[in-house]
Amino acid sequence: MFLKIKKRVESELKSYVRHIEKAYSLNSISPLLFRAIRDFISREGKRVRPALFVAGYLGFAKKEAPGLYRSALSIELMHDFMLIHDDIIDKSATRRGRPSMHTVFNSHLAGRQNLKFKGEDLAIILGDILYAMSLQAFLSIEEDRTRKEKAFRKLMDAAMYTGCGEFIELMFGLKGIDKITESDIYKIYDFKTANYTFASPLAIGAILGGASNTEVKRLFQYGIYLGRAFQIKDDILGLFSEEKEIGKSILTDLQEAKLTLLIRYAYHHADKKNRLAISHILSKKNVTKSDLSRIRKIIRSSGTLDYARKQVSRCLQQAQALIRNSKMHPPYKSALTRYAQEVLKLQ
Repeated sequence: MFLKIKKRVESELKSYVRHIEKAYSLNSISPLLFRAIRDFISREGKRVRPALFVAGYLGFAKKEAPGLYRSALSIELMHDFMLIHDDIIDKSATRRGRPSMHTVFNSHLAGRQNLKFKGEDLAIILGDILYAMSLQAFLSIEEDRTRKEKAFRKLMDAAMYTGCGEFIELMFGLKGIDKITESDIYKIYDFKTANYTFASPLAIGAILGGASNTEVKRLFQYGIYLGRAFQIKDDILGLFSEEKEIGKSILTDLQEAKLTLLIRYAYHHADKKNRLAISHILSKKNVTKSDLSRIRKIIRSSGTLDYARKQVSRCLQQAQALIRNSKMHPPYKSALTRYAQEVLKLQ
C-alpha cells in the first residue's frame, strides 16, 4: 500500500514542480534558482511524511478528495526547507548522498571576487521559497473548509515545534553531556523528529478525512512513539553503519556532538576513563575514525546498545497498542501496523 502511495507522491511532486515553474516563470527569473528547487526536491527520499498524510486521510475519509496528493506534498516540502537550513547550521557538506544546497551554491560562486554573500545565504532563501511552496501545496485539497482550517493549524504547529526542537537542541548542547537528562533527549526527539515526521502527517490527514478528536489524538500519540523509536534506530545507524549505507559521513553525528540517547546512556554507565574520553571526543573540532571506533567500543561495553534496542522495542509496543484501538478503515489500520514494524527493523 505504501509503495503505491509513494509512487503517486513522486508523480505529483514532478507535476507540482512544473506547475510552480509555469505559475511563477521561475526559470525566466533565475535558471539557477529553478534548477536548485527542481533538483533538491527531486532527490531520492523515503517520502514518509506525505505517505502518512495520505494514509491518515484515507483511513477515515469516504473517498479520495481532489488535490489530496498535492496537499500531502506540503509536509514533504516543509521537510526539504528544514533540511536546507539544518545543513547550514550543522555545516553538512552532503544531503541524500549529494552536495547540500549551500555547497552547491558555494561551488557556483567559486572564483568570484568581492562577493557580499555566500552560498549559505542563497540556500536560506531557497529554503524560504520551499516553505512558501509547502503552504501553497496544502491548500490544493478540495475538502470541508472547517476541517481544512483545523488541519492547517496542525501543520503550523508542526513547523513551530520543529523550530523549537532545533533551537533547544543547540541550547541543550551548552549544558554538557553530564547535565543532559533523558527527558531532555526525548524532548528533542519529539519536537525535531516524531512530531513532523510521523505524528503530524497522520493527524493532519486524519483531520481532513473527518476523524474524531479522539482518533486524531490517538494517531498523533502513535506517531510520537513511532518517531522516538525511529530516532533511536537512526542514532544507532548513524554510529554503526558505513558511509554508503547512510548517505553521509559516518563521523557526522560525532562531529556535530549530537545529543542522543546512546551518547548520554554510555556516558552515565561508563567508567571515569571512558567518560573523559566521551567528553573529549564531543569537544573536538575535528573528529577522526579512531574517535568513532573508541565511541563504538564504549557504547558496546557499557551496555548502551542493548539498552537502546530495548527502548526501540518499548516505544514500538506503545505505538502498536494505540493503533490496535483505532477506528481507522481496516486496510489502513493494518498497513500502519505493518509499516511500524518495517520502518523500525534494526540492521
